[in-house]
Amino acid sequence: MAGTDSSIPVTLAPSPAIILCEPQLGENIGAAARAMANFGLWDLRLVRPRDGWPNEKAIAAASRADHVLERIRVFATLEEAISDLKLVYATTARSRDMQKEVIGPEEASANMAAQIMGGNGAGLLFGRERWGLLNHEVALADAIVTLPVEPAFASLNIAQAVLLMSYEWRRTSAEGRALPFGSGLDETAPRSELAGLFEHLEGVLDQSGFFTTPDKRPSVINNLRTALTRGRFTSQEIRTLRGVISSIDRRHERPNPNRVKPAVREPGEK
Repeated sequence: MAGTDSSIPVTLAPSPAIILCEPQLGENIGAAARAMANFGLWDLRLVRPRDGWPNEKAIAAASRADHVLERIRVFATLEEAISDLKLVYATTARSRDMQKEVIGPEEASANMAAQIMGGNGAGLLFGRERWGLLNHEVALADAIVTLPVEPAFASLNIAQAVLLMSYEWRRTSAEGRALPFGSGLDETAPRSELAGLFEHLEGVLDQSGFFTTPDKRPSVINNLRTALTRGRFTSQEIRTLRGVISSIDRRHERPNPNRVKPAVREPGEK
């Protein structure tokens, strides 16, 4: 899904921190950074990454999410990574044997937004590729965030989980609710132009003998008008359709270059 506009400067708006606990693959770190950049997050924290940092594979997978990569901080413990955060959620797809509130991504994003607007820090914990977060890590969080996944196949790739939570965070802001493009569509044609299309089409159909059963003509006309009204055509589209109808109506006036002419036989030839 390409579409990056490098001429637009990156804005580092207040947003949650993403904390990856002992990530194993550099590719997942890079993909998580890219997902964050897609939705305006930039504070990525790593707790004891297996292959250290910097990581060439992570840089390649980030696809130029440089403003995220250059701000990555590495911590020796999870406690250090979250020490400045007022609100912390642990993401997991498994039920934990502890008295911990479980909420969905929408509620989590709204709660984090309220904290951040109040000048406090908030963050999301993500676990290892193979087994996720450990129970003592989940215990450090204020609540658990989980997604409505299929129970029989609930495990998510780290970068996928980061992407989903980043998207949900983005939706809490006005920028996230507004699509970046698609509002420049031409206006729908006036009803008078649509009525002209109806008359044109129905007149040609009458002349061509389309309505072989006169008593069914009204219902067919109603169906055609209903379908064409649903199209919400622009003026240009109506002109194009009328041009098509006119071309079809004049087809009998033009020679058909593909028609095979009958062979001319000489007198006496069989």
